[in-house]
Amino acid sequence: MHFQQLAAMIPVFETVDSGTASRLIDCGPDSHRIIIVLRGHVTLSAQGHEPVVVTKGFACHPAHSPFDLQVPKTKEAEYAVITYRVFPENSAWTMYGPLRTHSEVKIKYMLDELIRTAEEIRTDSEEEEAVQLFRKRLILERILFIFLYETHRRQEEPSSDLAIKESLSYINEHYMLKLTLPMLAQRAGMSEGHYTVLFKKHTGTTMTHYLRRLRIQKAQQMFLQTRLPAKEIAQRVGFADYFHFSRIFKQEVGCSPTAFQRNRPEI
Repeated sequence: MHFQQLAAMIPVFETVDSGTASRLIDCGPDSHRIIIVLRGHVTLSAQGHEPVVVTKGFACHPAHSPFDLQVPKTKEAEYAVITYRVFPENSAWTMYGPLRTHSEVKIKYMLDELIRTAEEIRTDSEEEEAVQLFRKRLILERILFIFLYETHRRQEEPSSDLAIKESLSYINEHYMLKLTLPMLAQRAGMSEGHYTVLFKKHTGTTMTHYLRRLRIQKAQQMFLQTRLPAKEIAQRVGFADYFHFSRIFKQEVGCSPTAFQRNRPEI
């Protein structure tokens, strides 16, 4: 995506709405959508493509439709969906994939303003209606500009230390999700090899072992603080296969999950 594209076309606002629940989103052939996460995180899944996790402070411009927007069952999330078209209709508009902003408060303010403007009652005055349309277009252009500009700056001036710290923070908060090296490296804006080297430099271990150890630590906490079955705890910390969880748990802790449960103090 390039600023030349944004300068050469006009985004035409269609709709905006916010939500907190999972839903299926389908775009028409001439429509575009941008998903902005205001709280928590959501997962966007399109058939035949890798799922994309979008967290607060990020947005995503899906390249494929229809797609499922999934909110975690155990956590709350809030997001906004803006639908728009571009004019001229044959404009080369390649704004796809994850987008980043540090201006979350500004984006939230503009979203609120866009929603209020979209909900205003239509008037009989053509002049007033034109004012409302122009106002919505200006807000939309500003939102697109902020995401484009701040994502572009992040790609041009990457801070390796900051990127790894943000990646660690993301892993610590979303350890229960299906996290992969390609996904995390892409989020950090670097190659898998470079990400692996920097990750080990900062943590002393690999991403895979860090995530595995973190999940086992979270499982230990759940064993000590709850009476949940071991299989449910395994799923909650990100293990789809209980036998794999049991084997890793024994490697990290020195005993099986069953033995750990049996010897825990009474709650």
